[in-house]
Amino acid sequence: MLFLLQAAAGKQSSTGMLTMLLPFILMFVVMYFLILRPQKKKEKDRKAMISRIRKNDRVVTAGGVHGSIVTVREHEVILRVDDAKDVKVKVDRSSIVSVLEVSHDEDEEEAKEIDKESGKETK
Repeated sequence: MLFLLQAAAGKQSSTGMLTMLLPFILMFVVMYFLILRPQKKKEKDRKAMISRIRKNDRVVTAGGVHGSIVTVREHEVILRVDDAKDVKVKVDRSSIVSVLEVSHDEDEEEAKEIDKESGKETK
């Protein structure tokens, strides 16, 4: 008789355990869709922005310094802060927060690529 009561209690505890874990599972799913997933997308967009920076782009750093890019290296960027006195600052590439103005050199390169592609299509 005791064994039957223990077996019945074992079945109830497994469903009770699932019922207790269900709110935690739901909280994790909600947190993933509301917090983690948008954060990953935002970080992906930021990395893409940093990888696209080119010479003569106007940028803002995390410290609030505005300048135009003079040199782009693997992990650092040299910014020209003041044109009149030729003041340059070396900053970490990851410290760039936003790109204010994209240089026109990139637009010209894209136009050349489009011309090349259209030339290939006409032949």
